[in-house]
Amino acid sequence: MAAQLSTVAREAVEHFCPVPHSPGAVSVVRGRVRAVLTEWGLSPDVTMDALVVVSELLTNALVHALPPATVRLSWVRVDEHRALRVEVTDAGSALPARQWAVPDEHGRGIAIVTALSARHGIRAHTGGITCWADLLAA
Repeated sequence: MAAQLSTVAREAVEHFCPVPHSPGAVSVVRGRVRAVLTEWGLSPDVTMDALVVVSELLTNALVHALPPATVRLSWVRVDEHRALRVEVTDAGSALPARQWAVPDEHGRGIAIVTALSARHGIRAHTGGITCWADLLAA
C-alpha cells in the first residue's frame, strides 16, 4: 500500500457513478472506478482490490436487485486508518437473497469481499439496499 496518498486523494471526498442497466455494466463501471482511483493516487494493490470488490458487489446487485443502481466511492475511518468505502446501492430488497451467508455455487463473491475488506455490511433503507465494503488505503 502507498505510504502517502496523493493530494488529490486527500482532498477528494466522494465519487458517484450511475450504473447502466445493461450486460456490459460491470466492465463500464470498473473502467470509471479505475480512472477515479488512479486520479486519487491509490496504490495499484488497493486499486485492484477495490475493482474486485466493485465487481462482486455490482454483479450481486445486477443479479438480485432492481435498477437503478449506483456505485459510490468515499473516504471513511477504520480505527485510526483511512479507508476507501465502496458502496453499491440498488432498488432491491436485502433479504433473503443477499444475506452475508455461507457461499454456495453462486455466492463466493461475498467471501472475496470479506477477504479483501477491513469490514463490510448491508444497509436497508427506503430507496433500496446498499452493500458496502471498507478497504484500508494506507
